[in-house]
Formats: sequence, structure tokens, C-alpha cells
Amino acid sequence: MISYDGLYAQLQQAGLTKTSLTAIGISSRTIAKIDKGQKLSDHTLQKIADYLGCSWDILCQEVSGNHILQILREEKEAGISGGLYHELQIRMTYNSNHIEGSKLTEDQTRLIFETNTIDSGDGILVDDILETVHHFRAIDYVIDIAEDELTEEIIKKLHYILKHDTKDSTLSWFAVGDYKRRANVVGGHETAKPKDVPACMETLLSEYNGKSVVSIQDVIALHAEFEYIHPFQDGNGRVGRLIVLKECLRHNILPCIIEDRKKAFYYRGLSEWRNEKGWLTDTFLDGQDAFIRLLDLLDIPH
Repeated sequence: MISYDGLYAQLQQAGLTKTSLTAIGISSRTIAKIDKGQKLSDHTLQKIADYLGCSWDILCQEVSGNHILQILREEKEAGISGGLYHELQIRMTYNSNHIEGSKLTEDQTRLIFETNTIDSGDGILVDDILETVHHFRAIDYVIDIAEDELTEEIIKKLHYILKHDTKDSTLSWFAVGDYKRRANVVGGHETAKPKDVPACMETLLSEYNGKSVVSIQDVIALHAEFEYIHPFQDGNGRVGRLIVLKECLRHNILPCIIEDRKKAFYYRGLSEWRNEKGWLTDTFLDGQDAFIRLLDLLDIPH
């Protein structure tokens, strides 16, 4: 879908002022449309593109102030192999699913992403494969809506993307894309009762979205409290980590890749969050270091 919102800013960066737009035959009325991000005729776009020597659809790409998000969107759209989008998909999907017990190796995860096939292996569950593919699509969704305010609708859609068509979706009491219907206990901790989940989630999001400035510490706190509520029957960890990715991209914070080898530290941090916040904070900062290593590998500034 074409976005006109950032067009005038792009034209300014290219050295096209309102005066120069007038000089190439663009009317003041059309310039006003450009300024407001309104739809332009193909003829007008082509005229500007001809002057700049580029394709007109390039003019209307959605541009983000977050260069990491911009790279992810451009590489996703172009289907570029071996870049940041490619590696984030594989590394985050492998680690996030492995934390939750998936038996797929990183090489198998890579093969599914790159070729949509998998070599045969003993003991591999169909759901492991489905949830791997679904996690790729969930990351795509996060990249697409990264700059939107976090809502319950977005969170429920992430759960639906991850869990639809899995074995869980065949259970009459398992609410795919909706909050849990049965109480659950995680790591010995009582979570929010099903009847209390909507109110708990509304309060959590209201307090979080009410912040004028969001830091990595705020995103970590959001994740911890989300996991304490545990709003879904299953899939809370993966949804929670996808929320972290979305909010880091939204607020121009370096994303985190929590590696499977740090699972014990991650679970300890969650378990002790309300008594000691340092352990979970350190785990997420280590996750940022993992993302920085990926940026360095690809020679991307940060």
C-alpha cells in the first residue's frame, strides 16, 4: 500500500523545495496536497520522479525515523536474503521457540525460512514446524504495525497468528486469539484468573501507553507484568517477546534477542521480578548485546 505521509520530507531531503516544485510545473494546490500527505495523481508522481531520475513508487515508500525499523521494512518488502530481516527472523524465531520447548534446531529453523522445507528428523512435532512458520509471520506483522500504539487487539492478533491451525486450536476450551478460559499456574506462581484478565490487561496497557517517554526498562517491566498476568492459555512467552520487539521498534530502542542458552537466567528473572528487578533487566540487556552482535556482523551502525 502506498504511503504519502513522508513524501514531502523525502522531497526536501532530495533538495526539492516548494519553489523548485513550482518550477517543474507542480501547482500550489498539488504542493499543498503533498504537504498534507494526501493522495496524488500518477501523472504528478511521474513528473517528480522524472525530475529526480527515479521510479515514482520509490517516492512513496513509508519512511520511519528508526533506521533499524526502516532496514527491516525495506528488506522485508524486497525479499532480501542474508540481511538483518533474514537473520532476525531466524535467530529470534529459533531462540523464542526453543525457550518454549521446540525441538527444531537453528539449522532446521533456517531451512524452513529459506526454503519452506525441512529435512526429516526423529521426534519433530508438527506443531513445532507450524509454530515456526507462524512465528515468521508474527514478526512480519510486528514490523508492519511497529509504530502503532500497543493495544489488546494487536496482542490478541499475535496470539492468533502463532496458535491458529495448531493442535491447541482443535480444543474446544482453548481460545485462539483470545484470553484464557481456564486458570493456569506458571513456575509455581499463580497468574491472573480468567475473569480478571481483561481488567488486568486494560490497566497494564493504560499505564504503559500513558508514559510520555519509554525506555528499555519500561519495556522490560511491561513484559514481566504481561507474563505475570499470563493472559492466554498458552503462547504467552512468545507473544510477550514479540511485544518487546514491537515496542523496541516503536520507541527506537535496540531490540533484544533472548538466546535459548540464557533461558535459565530469563526464567529466574521473571520468577523474581517483583522482588529483584536486576536479573531480568540484565538478561534483556544481554539480549540487546546479542542484537548488537548481529548488527556488527552485518556492518550496520547502532
